[in-house]
Amino acid sequence: MSIQSTPVLSFNGADISNGEQTVIFDVNMEVYPGELVYIIGKVGGGKTSLARTITAENALAGGSANVLGVNLVKIKRRAVPELRKKLGIVFQDFQLLMDRSVWDNLAFVLKSTGWKDNARIDNRIVEILELVGMESKAHKMPHQLSGGEKQRICIARALLNSPQLIIADEPTANLDSENTAIVMDLIGKILAGGTAVILITHRDSLLDKYPGRVFVCQNEQFTERLSRQ
Repeated sequence: MSIQSTPVLSFNGADISNGEQTVIFDVNMEVYPGELVYIIGKVGGGKTSLARTITAENALAGGSANVLGVNLVKIKRRAVPELRKKLGIVFQDFQLLMDRSVWDNLAFVLKSTGWKDNARIDNRIVEILELVGMESKAHKMPHQLSGGEKQRICIARALLNSPQLIIADEPTANLDSENTAIVMDLIGKILAGGTAVILITHRDSLLDKYPGRVFVCQNEQFTERLSRQ
């Protein structure tokens, strides 16, 4: 655990809704800078609903939660975009703009989050592409990339605004072992820089190779697994 004492995320007695009904009751969790936190569980167990609650897409059904200093109980709709700027999100299905190059995908995110200086935008894109080892792919269109390359671009996109917390929803689900290792090594670099990562996964093999705290969504409950079972 990070020596820093202020969590980037805290849930206290939180009830999680899928938008229609409560799917997890009494969530208690704190995530600190530089921590890797896994959320595991079967399909339909509420993992994605929990992620959507963190990003304020789904409202809390009960209890309290704070993300990067923002009270999710009191947050106003107009304040949600500002919260999401502070978060990095890595999607399982990539969600890249298919009609734009890698470079233009990243530039679009920066411009839409308030970056105006073209030189700063260019420098940031170069910096992030170098970090994920994709500087030679800047001109490529998404359909020209492999699954592993697309995921690395998604990680680059999530890092553009230097988030304190990244939520990665099944980032290795569609990758082979080689590309999984590349993505997890990138996540290791992110953690070393002090950014916390919440990784939603069904792949137990990751837990052994890349240790972190583990929370389980099961039977509408949310519990921390203190040891491998």
